[in-house]
Amino acid sequence: MSALERQCTLLINYDQSSQVEVSDLLSKLEGGDTNEKIDALKQFILMQLNGEAVPSLLMTVIRFVLRPQSETHLRKLGLYYLEIVDKRGEDGKMLPEMILVCNMVRMELENPNEYSRGSALRFVCKLHDADLVEPLISAIRPNLEHRHSFVRRNAVHAIHHVYAKFEHLIPDAPEIVEAFLNNEVDLACRRNAFLMLCQCDQDRAVMYLLQNIAEVPSWGETLQLSALELIRKVCRQNPMQKGGYIRIILALLQSSAAAVVYESANTLISLSNAPTAVRAAAQRFCDLLSTQSDNNIKLILLDRLIELRKNHLQTMQELLMDMLRALSSPNMDIRRKTLTLAMDLVTTRNVEDVISVLKKELLRTQASTDVSPEVLYEYRQLLVHALHSTAIRFPDVAPTAVNVLTDFLGDSFGPATTDVIMFVKEITEILPELRPGILEKLLDSLPTIKVPAVVRGALWILGEYSETPQQLRQAFMTIMENVGSLPFATTKHDPEDEEESSETLKAPQEKTVVLADGTYATQVAEEPDTLLASQADKGPPLRSLIMNGEYFVGVALCTALTKLAIKVSLTEGVSQELMNKVKAEAMLVCASLLRVGTSGLLPTRINEGSAERIVTAIRALNGDVDVAIWLKANREAFGTLVRDKRAKENREEQKKAMSDQVQVFEQIDFGILRSRRLAGGSEEGAIDEMDLIEASTAGGSTSVFNLSRVQQLTGMNDPVYAEVHMIVHQYDIILDLLLINKTTTTLQNLTVELATMGDLRLCERPQTYTFGPNEQKNIRANIKVSSTETGIIFGNIVYDISGASEDPGCVILNDIHIDVMDYVEPGFVSDVGFRSMWAEFEWENKVAINTSISDLGEYLDYIIESTNMNCLTLRGIENKSGFLASNLYATSTFGEDALVNVSAEKNPEGGLSGYIRIRSKTQGIALSLGDKITLKQTQKSGK
Repeated sequence: MSALERQCTLLINYDQSSQVEVSDLLSKLEGGDTNEKIDALKQFILMQLNGEAVPSLLMTVIRFVLRPQSETHLRKLGLYYLEIVDKRGEDGKMLPEMILVCNMVRMELENPNEYSRGSALRFVCKLHDADLVEPLISAIRPNLEHRHSFVRRNAVHAIHHVYAKFEHLIPDAPEIVEAFLNNEVDLACRRNAFLMLCQCDQDRAVMYLLQNIAEVPSWGETLQLSALELIRKVCRQNPMQKGGYIRIILALLQSSAAAVVYESANTLISLSNAPTAVRAAAQRFCDLLSTQSDNNIKLILLDRLIELRKNHLQTMQELLMDMLRALSSPNMDIRRKTLTLAMDLVTTRNVEDVISVLKKELLRTQASTDVSPEVLYEYRQLLVHALHSTAIRFPDVAPTAVNVLTDFLGDSFGPATTDVIMFVKEITEILPELRPGILEKLLDSLPTIKVPAVVRGALWILGEYSETPQQLRQAFMTIMENVGSLPFATTKHDPEDEEESSETLKAPQEKTVVLADGTYATQVAEEPDTLLASQADKGPPLRSLIMNGEYFVGVALCTALTKLAIKVSLTEGVSQELMNKVKAEAMLVCASLLRVGTSGLLPTRINEGSAERIVTAIRALNGDVDVAIWLKANREAFGTLVRDKRAKENREEQKKAMSDQVQVFEQIDFGILRSRRLAGGSEEGAIDEMDLIEASTAGGSTSVFNLSRVQQLTGMNDPVYAEVHMIVHQYDIILDLLLINKTTTTLQNLTVELATMGDLRLCERPQTYTFGPNEQKNIRANIKVSSTETGIIFGNIVYDISGASEDPGCVILNDIHIDVMDYVEPGFVSDVGFRSMWAEFEWENKVAINTSISDLGEYLDYIIESTNMNCLTLRGIENKSGFLASNLYATSTFGEDALVNVSAEKNPEGGLSGYIRIRSKTQGIALSLGDKITLKQTQKSGK
């Protein structure tokens, strides 16, 4: 019988490829040196654990390994072997060799070597047979008075185990341990003894704690943790005793040990919801957050603070500045959680302090040189998002936030500065009173902005929100100064001979060369375009971008100048001469840009869309286009976009607030009444019942098992019926298999052989079972998951029929498909972040749209529901426009990002056509999501 089929205290991985002959191992064990015996015994232990026992090995180990003359390490390996070996024969009676084992263990318990005594005492803790333990009781007790603490603390462990398993063998164990505890000075021994009293005789443990209540702060860390565990246990059983232990907990909150402080804070919160108690516990969490260096500890502390925020918002708001000290950590997960928590706790009282902290962090990122640029980009984006949300929620501090943001417009950090200009646009639209200051700040920053997207945003704001004559004049003059001299590119030859001279200047030089293989070839050498290089390197950043082929910036420039010129012409009191001059200069910029873009002097030629846009601007300046389109349509569209975004955010906040509300008809659970009902039972039973209630009601379901996850593996007419209930928990999948013997004969050596396809791995070796007629059993199999990928589990059931000579039976199991949706959850990312990841990720899966749905909005809802993703784009005009372009985003349990772009349009026949593109950093999630979408489309079409 394999040790895995029994309760075993020892599990070791076993590589079957390294097996050797049993006879060779036996010869090494009997006659080899110490090292050979150690290697052979290790091999036998691995074989025994995996069901390959050697019947005659026990006596060999007793004779050649467990001798007093053997080396200490070898004897300890012998004890390991005795832990796992079968101690009873097939008839159920104790093996005669166990008498020798008992004598050997007794000798070890009386050995003068303290290491041998400790090992023997630990071995006693692994014995689960009263017949073996009973002869050893008299040898265990004297070890409580041994001179060495290692022996004494293991002796307490042994007595604890014997009393818990076989109380009748040592009925006075609590009295013995209590006397030992009162006289012991070693911390580890006292902790073991106190823990034994807590678990076996709680009244004695409570009495000892109350008698030494003044000395608890001076106890060691492990003993203090045991005291806190006892306090929680007692208070759960009898909540009326909470007041007597608060003084101990408050004293332990000041401990120098971080573990004691953390457990004390948790205990205090579990015992009291008073603001004073919550404030004290949260303050200690914040202190640990700033003093501990381990990132995992900081994440745990942040999770605890987030849990406290749900029910104690006002108390947590007082400690916001202490929490923000965690931003000093270089870990991005800690920073992200801290900022998320801080944004929920910002109030009018602390918002100015929060703004100053965020500003300080932004300045610190500029001077930081020991962090990778990617981390700085991401951290800056988080800080910019935090400042933006703070400015939107608290208009009183919006000027300060805007000043902080606009100071970074000239920075070279592309993603962060792009977010800044987008947030400045939104604030300019939402808060009209800040527009003059923002326009002035943009005019000062325009000569320093080098990022194309930021330049486009700044030009759009200047052209859209400049209203007064003074603003129009300053905006127009500043833009023209940054454009530089016109035209953009000139040549020194006569304009009439421009085309011919240009060809002459650029004429390539050809020469014939001999290649390595002896053949001739013509080599063309072109001289560098000195005009392009000189124009691109000189002048303001706006002009340099245009000369480098950034035609989108050029279009934004022409659009802004056109809007400003039209507004000047509509302003009262402006002379006709000034109107004509402004329009002429704007037309000159547009014409120069159009000419240099089509001349071929720049790296790329201007595209048709940009050229058409510039021509439209010239026509608008000439009066051929309705000016209302230029002055009203853009701002109305952007205003609608901002309002829809704010409405969506408000709906999410309301939904989040509604989730914390309690319905009027919901049952109220009084904890004090429940504890009285359960007072007659044990504390462990009470906890089990409470956990069962919570588990059964989780997710709105009243059943312990989710029946939707039960899958039939075999047919009803098969000799063995099997079904599985899958429990998915992040990186693990637990298969709870129900097996029923449908025959009237006994099935022996029944094994469920499973195999996996994908990034799945079985954790255990298949076990064998014996099934009686019509008998059923539940067995479990654990599977590790390492990535988000659609995996498949398949296999069969093999068995032998008792008393039959025919070949073993076999039942093929249905395949178990692992749904990728179990590991995908909706997420959010900014538009800039989405575009950045879209350009970076290399794996793409393109799925054609094939559905019977004719409504674009309904189809998008169906895709979102099927993929469990979040829609990042605004919706509402799909059916009016006849086409759909939406971005979806989700994250996986393993930290993977999934990007989806849905592009669809209505056909003249009324159907939908287009493609769904999926991108990710790894191949698995892209392929799995594509298969999921294809399957869902097929199911929908089948309906």
